[in-house]
Amino acid sequence: MTAPQFDSERLLADSIAGKFPDAQGRFGPFGGRYVPETLIPALERLEEGIRKHLHASDFQAEYKQQLKSWIGRPTALTYCARLSERWGAKIWLKREDLAHTGAHKINNAIGQALLAKRLGAKRIIAETGAGQHGVASAAACARVGLPCVVYMGSVDMERQAPNVGRMRLLGAEVIPVTNGDKTLRAAIDEALRAWVSDPLDTFYIIGSAVGPHPFPYLVRELQAVIGREARTQMLEEAGGLPDVLIACVGGGSNSIGAFHAFVPEKSVAIIGVEAGGRGKGLGDNAATLSYGSPGVLQGSFSMLLQDQDGQIQETHSVSAGLDYPGVGPEHALLLAAGRVRYQSASDEDALEAVKALSETEGILPALESAHALVGAKQWAQKNPGGRILVCLSGRGDKDMPTLQSTLLAGAR
Repeated sequence: MTAPQFDSERLLADSIAGKFPDAQGRFGPFGGRYVPETLIPALERLEEGIRKHLHASDFQAEYKQQLKSWIGRPTALTYCARLSERWGAKIWLKREDLAHTGAHKINNAIGQALLAKRLGAKRIIAETGAGQHGVASAAACARVGLPCVVYMGSVDMERQAPNVGRMRLLGAEVIPVTNGDKTLRAAIDEALRAWVSDPLDTFYIIGSAVGPHPFPYLVRELQAVIGREARTQMLEEAGGLPDVLIACVGGGSNSIGAFHAFVPEKSVAIIGVEAGGRGKGLGDNAATLSYGSPGVLQGSFSMLLQDQDGQIQETHSVSAGLDYPGVGPEHALLLAAGRVRYQSASDEDALEAVKALSETEGILPALESAHALVGAKQWAQKNPGGRILVCLSGRGDKDMPTLQSTLLAGAR
């Protein structure tokens, strides 16, 4: 089964008009709400709370104050002169690595924590893969004064040990998930089970633009600050919009946040870069939009990595944050409409991109972000002199254990 095709012109018009998602939480045929009946009341309360609070002036004032005084927004736009010279194009970075806690995840976490407080939640649960959403949720909960429990796959806990320590220092309880693939998918499954068991007093801060409605919408709205800032900064500091905008895509929160303000800009090409892992075979990558097919996972209809019988497959990526067999439904629509081109980058190329940015610009990117840099290098080779904007979704300190065993193995 292949993804449906859509008219790009109509998609642009509907995007400008704010028609996605619709009242049923669908982005075209994607999205929706496929959950146990016990969760329907909780999701309906959340949807009602979003309608009441999210765009209210008092909530927005409180949220924007946290963005400015605590997170440190707007994050910088950085021109990479030496990397540009090496790769042959003009490269700017939207520096989400400079946001408090080291990645874009905090934009969403503090927004949802503030919403949870208004809705009377007594505790927060969250899931995490690379650990950045877990750290962001723990920090946000400390900020607003709510207890936090984070579910994390045991495999990810090993390769992201520094972030496990950070979560615990911030006061969160980190629960290892030892069933399933022991990575992000299993952590989300466990968090959903915990929410089902206590839907009245528990608020689930989901970390990406995935899951049942209204989560993909909520996460996009909270992450859209990335693209709004970047668009203004490019006009003011770079003298015009980029020729292409590139971001990494796992579940899809940093990318949908970066893309949203640029979707109506017909002059700007948009590229999402997934985890190509070690090859094209099922189980060797996490490139859902490149190799997947439509199906339902964790409450939403989207593109998935599954076999011919519809069984979800384990994935592989050197990057824990991209190691997920699904993707947000809005990305599935943007692919089907042809507005965004999705491609993949191998583990090897991502590691080389980490090295390239580090040694030319003194910026250590997260392994997730390095996938977007691979896309930038490839685009530059075909479009010399072009203007590239890359969403640098996070910093690479958390990846040092992986980098020590790969890039730095045998180094003196």
